[in-house]
Amino acid sequence: KENCRPDGRELGEFRTTTVNIGSIATADGSALVKLGNTTVICGIKAEFAEPPAESTNKGYIVPNVDLPPLCSSRFRSGPPGEEAQATSQFIADVIENSEIIMKEDLCIANGKLAWVLYCDFICLDYDGNILDACTFALLAALKNVQLPKVTINEETGLAEVDLKQTNPLNIRKHPVATSFAVFDDTILIVDPTAEEEDLATGTVTIVMDEEGRLCSVHKPGGSGLTAAKLQDCITRAVTRHTEVKKLIDKVIKSIKPK
Repeated sequence: KENCRPDGRELGEFRTTTVNIGSIATADGSALVKLGNTTVICGIKAEFAEPPAESTNKGYIVPNVDLPPLCSSRFRSGPPGEEAQATSQFIADVIENSEIIMKEDLCIANGKLAWVLYCDFICLDYDGNILDACTFALLAALKNVQLPKVTINEETGLAEVDLKQTNPLNIRKHPVATSFAVFDDTILIVDPTAEEEDLATGTVTIVMDEEGRLCSVHKPGGSGLTAAKLQDCITRAVTRHTEVKKLIDKVIKSIKPK
């Protein structure tokens, strides 16, 4: 059969995507995302810190991706390997370029106190396309975060936390990643499995926001792409964004207290 992949999908077809929000009770925000077999969980922990000296009105967002041996035999235990580091860097770039959150929104008191959001990703099952799964998990988890109200006591200079009053984060943009595997410079397949990634001559990831703005194009070497092929990828990424946004909105609506 022409244009059919090993798992029966067409070239432009994504695997079944599911998201579960708020599944880690001990985190300030969390999400579990599945793309076919690929499973990633993201937990967000908020802590206090002093704002950076060079920009006293900003907080921090610190992503860290863990690819343990549990998720695939290709990974070894010990310090993070090359792929885990590259994925962490990719997520950091997406946060920066998409302006998903303005770091100014994380400042509590200028020059004194700010929030640090530690975004920890753990891959539970690795079957290709880790970048899309992590980007989706990040967005879903950030939308789940509730931060307590914090005021600085004028007399003591100490922070006072009101756990009864919590506010969601101000999510300004909704970046969604769409990854493709390239074969022989001509054939593009969307959402590659681990087997397809290993056989591909290159991969490319496009990150778009809801306004159709290009946040990032990630192309780690491999075979080149013509402008027309890249445009095809961008067009597919726009439709994927609509699908993912619908899915997140539906899940959030279903867990909102009545």
